[in-house]
Amino acid sequence: MIRHTVVASLAFALAPVSAFAVGTWTRVTASAPNANGGVMLVLSDGSVICKTSAGGTDGIGNTWNKLTPNAQGSYIGGTWSTIAPMYDTRLYFSSQVLMDGRVYVAGGEYGTGGTAGEVYDPVANTWTRTPAPSARLSDANTEMLPDGRVLQALVAGTLKSTQIYNPLTNTYSTGPTCNGIHNESVWMKLPDSSILFVDRGATTSDRYVPSRNVWMVDGTVPVALFDAYGLETGGAAMLPNGKAFFLGSTSGRTGLYTPSNSTTKAGVWSTGAVIPGNGGGPDAPLAMMSDGKVLCTVSPSPTSANHFPSPTSFYEYDYATNTFAQVNAPSGSTTLNTSTYVLNMVCLPDGKVLFSQQGSTVYYVYTPSGAPLAQGKPTITGLEQDGCGQFRLTGTQFNGISEGASYGDDWQMNTNFPIVRLTSGSSVYYCRSYNWNSTGIMTGALVTTTKFKVPANLPAGSYSLVVTANGIASDPIGFDYTPYRSADLDGDGVVSAADVSVMLLDFGEIWTSTGR
Repeated sequence: MIRHTVVASLAFALAPVSAFAVGTWTRVTASAPNANGGVMLVLSDGSVICKTSAGGTDGIGNTWNKLTPNAQGSYIGGTWSTIAPMYDTRLYFSSQVLMDGRVYVAGGEYGTGGTAGEVYDPVANTWTRTPAPSARLSDANTEMLPDGRVLQALVAGTLKSTQIYNPLTNTYSTGPTCNGIHNESVWMKLPDSSILFVDRGATTSDRYVPSRNVWMVDGTVPVALFDAYGLETGGAAMLPNGKAFFLGSTSGRTGLYTPSNSTTKAGVWSTGAVIPGNGGGPDAPLAMMSDGKVLCTVSPSPTSANHFPSPTSFYEYDYATNTFAQVNAPSGSTTLNTSTYVLNMVCLPDGKVLFSQQGSTVYYVYTPSGAPLAQGKPTITGLEQDGCGQFRLTGTQFNGISEGASYGDDWQMNTNFPIVRLTSGSSVYYCRSYNWNSTGIMTGALVTTTKFKVPANLPAGSYSLVVTANGIASDPIGFDYTPYRSADLDGDGVVSAADVSVMLLDFGEIWTSTGR
């Protein structure tokens, strides 16, 4: 869908302040170095990289700003920096955080990267090109598969084809063909790791089953979620009650989907709550928050004259009552004087939501009013050291109960992976997690694992350690850390076999719930 690529800075309509008891907005204290240009991604070390419109020669941008929480773990008081630029400029493109902590991006509705992909290594701060996919990717969808590969849609031909990217071999292979058109749809992961979407401009739905490597025809939606003009729709989220919530684009429509938990049987669709004012969410972001409610952006319904109308209103959707409650705009006004498609959200490791608008250097953080949902709480059962400053955590629900935030078809900013946080007094440190063993959601009693590496500047001492998934933290465990000395452990000036033996003994220390 054609959209404006140059966006004005934040502008808010004046209106009475809402009296609903919902969450609160707080501005990130420091402005970003560059104007926002789309997606925001949480890295596995707790920092956030934000695509900007800077860099390149076409006004689309290849530069990312990075928001790092301050010494007290606050994103509101965080600091900004800039990472290495991408090879290509991109606006509206595919993105996924990989199981080893690297970042995959591909395509672009605008810019030079429409038929190209690349992978970012946060440790080396470098980008590596992928091979050219077989067709244009544009603003296509992606999803992580259980084995760590990426299912990549192609915006070409029948608009039903896919490829599969393997990050271990840096190769693409042919993926299965959908039954309906996947372009402009929102993809969503279900608890069995299958991937659901509603066919573009239709009420039929498709579901990809990883164990069979096929797209199967799923249930029929009782209401039309796509508008008839731009063929757009909003985001989707897995709810704590096991149903999936889809935000429609027009006439107040939403859909609820109950999974069949079968690799061959279709699920059941039903009509969800009516969006207040009969509004819609054409390319509208939403975020499944740590308290179980969904923060939504909504505009007036699209028309033939205006596919992306303004202003934008904000609501919380409560799955327990199937109702909406209005939220103030970030400035405190009732609405934001812009279209929904230029907005974005991402779930932070501290249980809050980061919000951006294209064209602005101002970011906001939304704090939900409710307590973190106990149902989404990870559990730590074991901690093992497996190298110098490197550890392995074992437990359950390291991936949370949803993928976090969602936005139509143009961005993927999933956060259903473990992030490790250390606290000592008022000091907070985020570790870099990698090689987690699951990309699923609602994994229940399944044993989940992750490796993590402590920050290079971590002082010796005793810490409280938690693992978070979509901002919901586990109960803390104790973590005693002593930085390793040089390999010459006995101080005789020679790295000997005795030194290596002592190191191996140290690395073998194991923590469990019953002690060391």
